[in-house]
Amino acid sequence: MSQVPQATYRLQVHADFGFDDAAAAVPYLHSLGISHAYLSPILQAAPGSLHGYDVVDHSRLSEPAGGRPAFDRLAARLAEHRMGAVADVVPNHVAVPTPARLNKALWSVLRDGPGSPYAEWFDVDWGSGNQPLLMAVLGQRIGKVLADGELSIDGDVLRYYEHEFPLRPGTEDLPIAELVTEQWYRLAHWRVADEELNYRRFFDVDTLAAVRVETQEVFEATHELLLELLHEGKLNGFRIDHPDGLADPRGYLRRLAERTGGAWVVVEKILEGSEELPRDWPCAGTTGYDALLRVGGLFVDPAGAAPLAAFHSELTGEPADFAPVVEEAKREVVQHGQYAEVHRLVELLARICQDDVRLRDHTRRAFHEVVVELLVHFEIYRAYVVPGEQPGPAAVRALERAAEKARENLDADRRETLDVVQDLLLGRETGTASRIDEHARHELIVRFQQTCGPVMAKGVEDTAFYRWFRLASLNEVGGDPEHFGVTPEQFHAYAARLNQHWPKTMTTLSTHDTKRSEDVRARLGVLSEQSAAWSEAVREWRRLSEDHRSPLLDGSTEYLFWQTLFGTWDDGPLPEDRLQAYLLKAIREAKRRTTWTSPDDEYEQAVAGFCTSVLADTAVLDSVRRFAARQAEFVRAATLGQKLVQLTMPGVPDVYQGSELVDLSLVDPDNRRPVDYQHRIDRLRRLDEGAKPDDLSDEKLLVTARALRIRRQYPDAFAGSYAPLPTSNGHAVAFARGDAVITVATRLPAALHRLGGWGESTVVLPSGEWKNVLTGRVVGSGAARIHELLEDLPVALLVRN
Repeated sequence: MSQVPQATYRLQVHADFGFDDAAAAVPYLHSLGISHAYLSPILQAAPGSLHGYDVVDHSRLSEPAGGRPAFDRLAARLAEHRMGAVADVVPNHVAVPTPARLNKALWSVLRDGPGSPYAEWFDVDWGSGNQPLLMAVLGQRIGKVLADGELSIDGDVLRYYEHEFPLRPGTEDLPIAELVTEQWYRLAHWRVADEELNYRRFFDVDTLAAVRVETQEVFEATHELLLELLHEGKLNGFRIDHPDGLADPRGYLRRLAERTGGAWVVVEKILEGSEELPRDWPCAGTTGYDALLRVGGLFVDPAGAAPLAAFHSELTGEPADFAPVVEEAKREVVQHGQYAEVHRLVELLARICQDDVRLRDHTRRAFHEVVVELLVHFEIYRAYVVPGEQPGPAAVRALERAAEKARENLDADRRETLDVVQDLLLGRETGTASRIDEHARHELIVRFQQTCGPVMAKGVEDTAFYRWFRLASLNEVGGDPEHFGVTPEQFHAYAARLNQHWPKTMTTLSTHDTKRSEDVRARLGVLSEQSAAWSEAVREWRRLSEDHRSPLLDGSTEYLFWQTLFGTWDDGPLPEDRLQAYLLKAIREAKRRTTWTSPDDEYEQAVAGFCTSVLADTAVLDSVRRFAARQAEFVRAATLGQKLVQLTMPGVPDVYQGSELVDLSLVDPDNRRPVDYQHRIDRLRRLDEGAKPDDLSDEKLLVTARALRIRRQYPDAFAGSYAPLPTSNGHAVAFARGDAVITVATRLPAALHRLGGWGESTVVLPSGEWKNVLTGRVVGSGAARIHELLEDLPVALLVRN
C-alpha cells in the first residue's frame, strides 16, 4: 500500500458513526476505488460533539466513537484491504467544555493561573500578572447573578448551573462576593467576551481556546498519540485544520515533517485570487478549495454575469459589485466580534511606541483607526511574515495593498501612523535603531497575522456570502462571487501548475465546510447559461406566491430562497425541516435583520411562514417542476462533468461521504446527515454486474467508481504528465494523464444546445486505440467526433486499449 493516497473518502466520525461503522464501510470504499479513509478529528472531544474540532483530551481517541479498541479494528480492516487512513488534526485550539474539568490543562490554569504547569499552553494576556482569565458564561451581569444566588460552592468547586470552575486554593471559605474576585478567572456576562476576552480563540468562538503549539511541550503533548498511530502504520498522513491560526505555520509544518518522516500532509489553506501556497511549506498541498473553484468555474458561463447581476440588483437592491458588501461586513466584524483582538493589537502598538521616544506621539486612537482599516482591507487570510526574517515579496505586496486602500480612509495625521504600523508589521526598522522591546515587536507581527484570518472568515465567508447572491453557487469557501467562470485554457494552466509544483495536493468538490454540496452548485451553475429563462421563471414564481409574502420579507432572503429551492430540487422540493433550518442559519449569518445573539422573532417567523406557504402551494411547485425538468439534461452534464474532471486532474481526489451519488445538501449540519451505505453498495453491485444506470445518481456512481479504479490501475499515468488535448469546440474540456488515460467532459451544455449541439466538432486523441470505460465503446486515434464519443453520456473516460 502506498503511503501517499491515490484517493480519499471523508468520513465524519462521532457517536452515531463510530470507528466500527467506518470499518463496516471499508469493503465498499475499496470496491469504489478508495485507497485511504479520511477521518474527521479522532481525539476525545467535548460531550455531544458531532464534528470533533473541540478536543478536550489529546491522550485518548474518541470514546463515543469506540475509543482505541474500535480504532484498532478499523485499522485492521483497512489493512486487510491494503488501504490506509489519514486523520484531521486540530493544532490551533482546544475546547473550553462544560464542565471545564473535562479539559485537564484548562482546569489547571483556571485553578492556579500563571503558576499552572499548563499556563504556557494558552495564549492568555495576564496583564501585569494578576489579570484573571475571562470566562464569559453568565446569562446576566455578575451583580445580578450574585443577587439572585445563582452561584454555589461544592467543596473546591464553584458551580453556575451546568458550569463548574475550580476554586483557587485557600479561597473556599470566603464570602461568595469576595470569593469570585479572588479566582484566577473572572466570571462575566456572555456579552462581555467580544470586548474584553483576554485569551486567543478560534475566530469568535469563546468555547475554542487557542493553544501555543509553537512550543515544543505543547506540540509533543497534543501530537503524541497521533504520531504514535502514524509510526505504527495505523495512520498514513494528516489534514491540518486552520494552520493560519498558528504563530508559525511553516515552523509547525517543518516540525511535523521531521517527526513524521515526511508523511503526506495537506493543509486547510484558503488561497485568494492568484495567491499561491508558500513553496517553503513542507506539505503535499491544500485540502482542495482552490481546485473546487477552478473545476466549478469550468461549468459557469461568464456571459451570464452581467444579466444575473442586473436581475439580482433589481430584486434585492444590493449593489452590482460585491466589494462594498465585503467591506461593510468586515468592518462590522472588526468593530464587534473581533474587538477584543483589535484592542490587544492596539495595546501592543501603544507599548512599543510609548517606550520609544521617536514614536510615542502616536496615540491609541490613531492605532485603533489604522488597525481597523488594515484588517478591513486585507485581501488574503494571512501574510507570512516571520519575525527576524526578511519578509517575502508576496507578504510585502499584501501589506502594501491593504495599506494603500486603508490610506484612502485616513487623514494626513493618521497616514503617518499607518506608515509606522506598516513598518512594524513588516519587521522593518522604525523609531529607535536599537529596536526597544523586540519581543513586543515580534508579538505584534504574529498577532496581527493571526487576526487577519478570523476577519476574513467571519466577514466574508460567514457574513458577506449570506448577503449577496448574484449566483449563490459562487459563494463558496475559497471562492469569489465575482469570479464568474473559468475558461478551459485557464483551467489547463492551473492544472499544469499543480502537476508541476503540488502533484499530491488534495482536490475536492464537497467538504464538511462547503456552503452547498457539489451537486447543488452544479445545478445552480446551469443558471449562468440561461439568465433570461431564469429571470422569467423567478418573476413567475414571485407572482404566484405574492399572497404568501410578508412585508417583512426582504428581497435578498427571498432570492436566496428561490435559488435554494431550485438548487436542491429532486423530483420535488427539499424536505421542509431541512430548508427551514438552512434559511434560519442563512438569515442569522447575514446579521442584517436577525442574529444568533439577538434574534428577531417576528422577522424569522415571516421568513419561515413564506417558506411553509410556498411549499404547500401546488401552483408554485408545478411551475418550479416544469422549469427544473427543462434543465435536467444540462444539470446532468454539469454534475458528471465536474466530477470526472475533479477525479482525474492532478492531485489526490477526495470524495465527501455519500457524494458518490447525487447529494443535494446545504451547509452544516445539513451535510453531516447519515449516509446509507447499503443503498450505495447495492447500486454499485448492480452496475458492476452490467446493468445500465437508472438515473443520474447511478451515472454519478458509475463515473466515480470507474475513475477511481482507473487511478488505482494506472498509478504511473496519474503520477505522470498532464496534457490538454486540442478540441475544435470550447464546450469540451479534454486532457490526457500520462500516456494511458484521457478525460473528455461537456461544459456549458445549455449554451451548446442553443448552438445546435456538437455538429462536426472533434477532439484530437493521441495515437493508439482507446476504450471508454464508462460505456465499453472503442475509438481510434486522431480527430474523433465528440458527438460520437459522448453519445451515451456527456463525459468520457478513455484508457489505452
